[in-house]
Amino acid sequence: MPSFIRNPKEFWSGAMFLAFGLAAVLIARDYSMGTAGRMGPAYFPTVLGGILGVIGLIAIVRSFFSDGDAVEKFAFRELILILVSVILFGVLVRGAGMVIAIPVIILMSAYASKKFHLGSSIALAIGATIFSVLLFVKALGLPMPVLGTWFGF
Repeated sequence: MPSFIRNPKEFWSGAMFLAFGLAAVLIARDYSMGTAGRMGPAYFPTVLGGILGVIGLIAIVRSFFSDGDAVEKFAFRELILILVSVILFGVLVRGAGMVIAIPVIILMSAYASKKFHLGSSIALAIGATIFSVLLFVKALGLPMPVLGTWFGF
């Protein structure tokens, strides 16, 4: 890392914000913009991408003037656990239902943390499952299976 970058974490987070912002603006160029009163499909991604880009530029500039820590080791194990849990949720929610899919995503993503405790994670999974079923299925009436077709329901 060049010596004029005094805060590498700030620099790389700013670079990510800038990259995502520019990508959103570039992708949105193919759509019509519209106006603030009558927004087209490109309006929101362009404005959001612009805001992300400005935040990224501010973070990059700040990295030259403020001291900070070096970038730590990249957490591949945690990244893979969380990514697999999200994919499993998408696969399980339709076939197994919310009662299986929600605890799987919560327990797997909680296991990615260094502060993982099985008891509190199970309590969170049970509470989130009950809350989600009551909110999405009962209160809002969304057609999401509580128990999916794999169980004969």
